[in-house]
Order: sequence, then structure tokens, then C-alpha cells
Amino acid sequence: MTDHLVPPHLAIDENLRTAMRFFGEATEAGEVVALPGSVAIYCGINYGVFNISLLDGPLTGGADSFDYRMGQIAAYFKERTNNWSFWLCEDLLNRPEQRHADQLLHRLGLRAISHPPGMIATQILPPLKPLPAVELRAVTNVQTRQAFGDLTALCFEIPMGIAQRVYVPEQAWHGAYKGYVAYANGQPVSMVASVVTAGTLGIYSLGTHPNFRRKGYGEAAMRATIDAVTRAAKIERFVLQSTDAGHAIYRRMGFRDATRFTVYLTK
Repeated sequence: MTDHLVPPHLAIDENLRTAMRFFGEATEAGEVVALPGSVAIYCGINYGVFNISLLDGPLTGGADSFDYRMGQIAAYFKERTNNWSFWLCEDLLNRPEQRHADQLLHRLGLRAISHPPGMIATQILPPLKPLPAVELRAVTNVQTRQAFGDLTALCFEIPMGIAQRVYVPEQAWHGAYKGYVAYANGQPVSMVASVVTAGTLGIYSLGTHPNFRRKGYGEAAMRATIDAVTRAAKIERFVLQSTDAGHAIYRRMGFRDATRFTVYLTK
């Protein structure tokens, strides 16, 4: 199956799985493990948001298949941590399977914490107004790794110590997940990450320092990152998971909702 025939929700889900590997590769204690029909990603730290599991494609045996996959995931994390999360692309399940999945996940001690839409675009529309100038720097040294970690902690309310342990090590940045920091007048104001899979560019971790929000820096950083990646790779479509705050901006840029995720976290 060629890339342009892959259904949008599968392209979005595949890119997300590739992106999430970052957390299992960031620390010496982390790992990425393929389980039956799923993948488990352990960051080596007792922090549920960065200990992640996902299905590896659609169900093949209905509800029984989902039960088996989740049993393997739960057993994996039980040996390592009580704090973990599960990202479910809802289009991998039909409606009865979704209801069953929610009930099973509740019994496993997980609760739904967010429902980010998966969005896709085949082209990026021009901005509606001028954006601030930024200097985009790839995360390639200790200074940019430190800046990326600091901004992540501020933007997403991650404990600073956790963010530094995950984002500052050099080994974290050897995979498909590529980071960028946007600077204004020499100060880091926004960060963004990109992941390329089979002609699809995924955008992740877009955030702006609280003191610089509502001024266009995030959009400027995202556009600069897209320009940098598309100069080096053939990209046919762009994907992301949207927050509520960013949804309107992404729609103005040409993205549309193509699927929905539910993120579950241990209670």
C-alpha cells in the first residue's frame, strides 16, 4: 500500500508511535518493547506521562484481542512502575469495542485525561497576518537541549527535574524525534519537535514561554520547522495532535480533524 492510500488515522497513529519512542530512548534506564499488537515505552522514571503504551495497528480479534493486548501492557508496567499511560486512536476500534475498551481500562486503574483530535493537512496555508521573526536552532548541543527541556517544563507543567532528565541527555536526540528552539532577540521563546515517517511530517511538543504567548511565536516556530524539514525531505502530508488552545490556529493553517485519541493515565 503506497503512502497516499494509507487512511489518515493510520498515518497519524504510526507517526505518533514513532514519536513516542523518544521517551524510551532518552535515558539509560528507558526502553521500547514490542508486545503482541502493541508497544510499551518506559522512560526509566516513575512518571506516568512519559511511560506510554499504544496499540500497534487495528484490532484483529475484536474485544478479546484488545483484552489480551492490554493484559500484556499491564503486566509489562507492573514490573517497572505503577505510573503509566495509554494512548488510544479511537478509529482503531469500532463503537462496541470502544465502549468495552473504556470499561476495561477503568478496571485496570486508568482514567481518561484528554481527548486530543488527530489532525492532518496536505498543504500549509499562508499566515493571515505577519508573524514575529524568530531564529530557529536545531537541538544539537547542551544549550539547545537545556532550552528545550526548560521550555517543556514551563509550557506543559512538567516538573523541571523530570524534564531535564528526559530532554537534556545527548542520547535522547539520536532517533527520529528532532527538536527545535525558536529564539527572539537571543532568548528562547518557543520549542517544537518533528518526526518524519513515510512522507508524513508530524509536529509535536509545540509550546511557547508564558511571557511570549499570544504574539505568534508558536506559529512562527512551527512554520520555520516545517520549512526546514521540507527542504530536506519529500513530505506529502502533515499531522499532529491538537490541544484546545491550538485547534483554531491549526485549522487556519490548513489542518482538519481526521481522528481522535483518548489519553488514559493511571489513577
